[in-house]
Amino acid sequence: MKRKAFVKSLLGTSAFLSLPNKLWSENYNETLNHLEQIKTSTQGSMMSFSDKPIKTVNIGIIGLGNRGQTLLQMLKWLNNEKHCEVVALCDLDKTKIQTAEKELKRCQKKLPKTYVGDQNAWKKLTKQDNIDLVLITTPWKWHTPMSVYAMQNGKHVACEVPIAYTIEDCWLLTQTAEQTKRHCIMIENCCYNDEELWVLNMIEEGVFGDITHAEGAYLHDLRAHMLSDTYYKKQWRLKHHIKRNGNFYTTHGLGPVSMYLNIGRGDTFNYLTSMSSRELNLSQTAKSKNATLNSFQCGDMNSTLIKTTKGKTILLQFDVHTGQPYSRINKVTGTKAVHQGYPSRLFIDSDQLKFYGHSWLTKEDYTTYRNRYEHPMIKKLKTISSQFKQGHGGMDFIMMYRLIRCLNLGLPLDLNVYDGVLWSAVTPLSELSVANNSLPMPIPDFTNGHWNSETKKEIMRVI
Repeated sequence: MKRKAFVKSLLGTSAFLSLPNKLWSENYNETLNHLEQIKTSTQGSMMSFSDKPIKTVNIGIIGLGNRGQTLLQMLKWLNNEKHCEVVALCDLDKTKIQTAEKELKRCQKKLPKTYVGDQNAWKKLTKQDNIDLVLITTPWKWHTPMSVYAMQNGKHVACEVPIAYTIEDCWLLTQTAEQTKRHCIMIENCCYNDEELWVLNMIEEGVFGDITHAEGAYLHDLRAHMLSDTYYKKQWRLKHHIKRNGNFYTTHGLGPVSMYLNIGRGDTFNYLTSMSSRELNLSQTAKSKNATLNSFQCGDMNSTLIKTTKGKTILLQFDVHTGQPYSRINKVTGTKAVHQGYPSRLFIDSDQLKFYGHSWLTKEDYTTYRNRYEHPMIKKLKTISSQFKQGHGGMDFIMMYRLIRCLNLGLPLDLNVYDGVLWSAVTPLSELSVANNSLPMPIPDFTNGHWNSETKKEIMRVI
């Protein structure tokens, strides 16, 4: 690419490295050099980090749109059991505060303190003395600054996905968590879905043998939501598709896959290469609806390949433009078994067969494996979580249950800051690779080498 075009493409990624434009050129080696230059020293000290137990976790919530209201409902049982209490709410829209207050009246006597009216009201919330945990459910651009500010004010942080979409912000989050010794978890709910937990439990029990390859995705037709004037306020999500091109939503597919492959717990991502298809579906839909924003840079389908340090491969896909059934793919391949999601299917290999099979397990055999290897976490919470099926089939409740109970008991969280920034870093690196004709991009090690210690996964505990 010509220098001017290349710099323009980088600007289109929201200046994702926050570097002066003059530092970038058409030279691929210079691109790699600049990625190296912005590295920040880290210690890996938040691996398996635990803090003192908090009997009742006092929560402040920033952002009460669609996602914030859902997670508020997921706290109802925990609130009734005195495991947590919502003590502060913040949103630009007063009516959303009122909706949240109405919900909270059903499970707690004292109403929270509210912050509303201006863009900086959230800063006042993070300074409220009695808050233990700040829950962030705002548009993407606020995730990193709010997380950093909250940690600097002594609060643990649980932030919606993605927790960052610039490499510089990934380093900033890591360093801030280490300096402040505050939990900073990206709350990736798909890690808590019953299918993904079942597959993970089979992997842990040796059913799959050694894992060689996995696939994840976010294939979700969001055209109606993104073009709506109200669903994403001021169409904030649509605006990312106007100037950027890559995989903007990595974590739903990548989170569970990372657990399967021991990422951060014995292996890590090494490098990636990414390409995007041409864009047609979103612009054609926008045109048919006479939408004013009808020129988009993001291709309909982005495919990103990731190689791990220990030789495993991951295919990660992203498409929110195309009319198609929802899928996260959820495929994992091992030396003894293969699973493919949407719909869930399982293949078990066997050297005892005269001819290797070419069919998925029968419904009866599949059900046998499903029952035998159901994750113990799901077994324990099945009765309770069934009350919260509106939370993406129950996984939202399990996610919030695990977060709050770990804080109650003073245990390390299921996911740490390194997980969140690593999965999020794939976004800007995919954009860089797309802009460089799919050349490989090195993936930073935010753990300072601590990923190489094979540790037991916190998400396998029963609490």
